Amino acid sequence: MKYADISHFSHPKHNLRYDYTEKPFQCDGCNEVGIGSHYRCSNDHQSCDFDLHAHCALPSASITHPFYKKCKFQFLAKPPGNERRYCNACRKDVSGFVYHCKACGFDLHPCCAMLPMVLDDGETKLFLYRKVSSSCHRCGRKGRSWSYRSSCKTYNLHVACVREMLVENWWELYKGERGKSIEGKSLALKNTLEHHHRSSSKGKVQKCCEIAGMAVQFVISAVLGDPTALIAGVVGSLISRG
Repeated sequence: MKYADISHFSHPKHNLRYDYTEKPFQCDGCNEVGIGSHYRCSNDHQSCDFDLHAHCALPSASITHPFYKKCKFQFLAKPPGNERRYCNACRKDVSGFVYHCKACGFDLHPCCAMLPMVLDDGETKLFLYRKVSSSCHRCGRKGRSWSYRSSCKTYNLHVACVREMLVENWWELYKGERGKSIEGKSLALKNTLEHHHRSSSKGKVQKCCEIAGMAVQFVISAVLGDPTALIAGVVGSLISRG
């Protein structure tokens, strides 16, 4: 399928062209990391290096969200006011494009606002929750941010924790190298899972860890703005290699 070039107010000099990459980029709209499908400056003769998530390139003027049924979020090019603001989904700073509810003061990164309510690869299902009572398998804490939870309700991962993993390992991901820090995060997640299920049989622990590995891949791809199994596998492989 061929996508037409688009014009965008944030980059008036040149049109933007649909592109696809397996290497992380920084979105020039929301200032968050991205991967996969996006829009990039179409000028091949100048080094603009300008990229936008698809959600940032083609935003809706206003949206609603099932977690905030009384809110109406307006798309803004920058957060309102002069105070520091954070995303209510991932709890990270908002420094660029944002969906903002004027009545409630809530903010959502464009990619966070569009996180799928269900991630399903045909075998594993992960459901998005605003709050869950169980602790996150990465940080061990409850609450904090939106979470993806497995259908068996034994695995939970904060959206905020996924974002932290991406930020902390930005250069390793950008260079296509796994790096010691990525190995450390993968090992820490595995150890946490095994400790959490220390009373289970070896088979159950292994199955849970397999589900956890797939869950990390799915959630990372969704947070990056392209929740496809292919992208999930590409990014997940960088984290799971040992």
